[in-house]
Amino acid sequence: MTRFHRIGIVGGGAWGTALAATLQRAGAAVRLWAREAEVADAVNRRHENPLFLPGVQLPDSIVATNVLAEAAGGAEALLLVVPAQHMREAARALAPFLPSGTPLVIATKGIESGTGALMGEVLEAELPDHPRAVLSGPTFAIEVARGMPTAVTLAADDPALGAALLATLGTASFRPYLSDDPVGSEIGGSVKNVLAIACGIVTGRGLGDNARAALITRGLAEMTRLAVAKGGRAATLMGLSGLGDLTLTCTALQSRNCSLGVALGQGQKLSSVLASRRSVAEGVDTATAVASLARRLKVDMPIVAAVEAILHKGAAIDDEIRRLLSRPFKAEG
Repeated sequence: MTRFHRIGIVGGGAWGTALAATLQRAGAAVRLWAREAEVADAVNRRHENPLFLPGVQLPDSIVATNVLAEAAGGAEALLLVVPAQHMREAARALAPFLPSGTPLVIATKGIESGTGALMGEVLEAELPDHPRAVLSGPTFAIEVARGMPTAVTLAADDPALGAALLATLGTASFRPYLSDDPVGSEIGGSVKNVLAIACGIVTGRGLGDNARAALITRGLAEMTRLAVAKGGRAATLMGLSGLGDLTLTCTALQSRNCSLGVALGQGQKLSSVLASRRSVAEGVDTATAVASLARRLKVDMPIVAAVEAILHKGAAIDDEIRRLLSRPFKAEG
C-alpha cells in the first residue's frame, strides 16, 4: 500500500469538488458523486460546479456522476464529504457497492444529532469492515480548489493507511500532516463550527475584537476538554485540526458558520438565514449534538450551551451573553 490511484468522492458540494481537483492534480483518477444531476452534468460538460463552487475551473479529467455505484465501484479509497446528518444514510446506501476493506476517509466535520456519534462511530456501526481516516483542518474550499497553499491534518489509527493517503493527497500546495488521533481530529473539526457561530454573533453584536479573542481561547479550552473525555489527546487540539481550524473559521466571514452568527447577531432570524442559503452550516445541528454529548460526559462547555440555547431553545442573545459574563471568576487552567 504505497498510494491509491483510483479515488471515489461521495459529495459534490464545494468541499468535495475542491478535493476532487486536488486529487486530480496529485495524479489520481477521480470519480465524483453529486446528488444533483445538474452538478454532475456541469462538472462533466463545462468542468465547473456553478451551484456550489462558482468561478472555479476544474480539471477536465474529473468524472462526475449522480449514480452512487459508479463513484464507489472500482475505487481503491473513498472520501466521504456528505453533510454530517446524512452520513449514516450515505453509508447504508454505499454498503452494497463497497468491497470489504476499501479505506474510507472522513472529510465531513460534524456530530450526529440524536446519537451524539462522531462520524467515525457512524461508519464503525454501518461499514465496520473498512479502515478509516479523518481529513480535517483549516480549509476554505475555494482556496483549495484554486491550488492555494493549505495544510491539513490526516489522522489514522493504521500508520500504513495514513502513509498511503498522504502519498495520494499531498502536493506542493496541499500539505497533510499525519496524526494517530482520529477522535481528537474529529472533535476539533466539529466543535469549531459551533464556536464560529458564537464568534459571528459577537461580531454582529459589535462587541469587539477582545471579546472574539476571548471566545476563541475559551472555546479552545471547551473543545479540548470534550476531546479528552472522548479519548482524544489535548495536544491534537493545538494543531491544524483544532487551533488552526478554529482560528480560520472564527475570523473569516467567508466561513458559513461565522457569517450565520453575524446575521443572528445583527438581529436576523435563524429560519430566514437558513432559507437564503444552499450550503450547509454544520454548526447549527452540531450545536445540539455537542451540547448533549457534553452533558452526557459531564464536560463543562458554557459557550456551546449558549449557542445551542440561542439556535434551538429560543434564548435571547443578550441574555446568553449576560449569563456568560456573570460566570464566577476562576483560574485559567
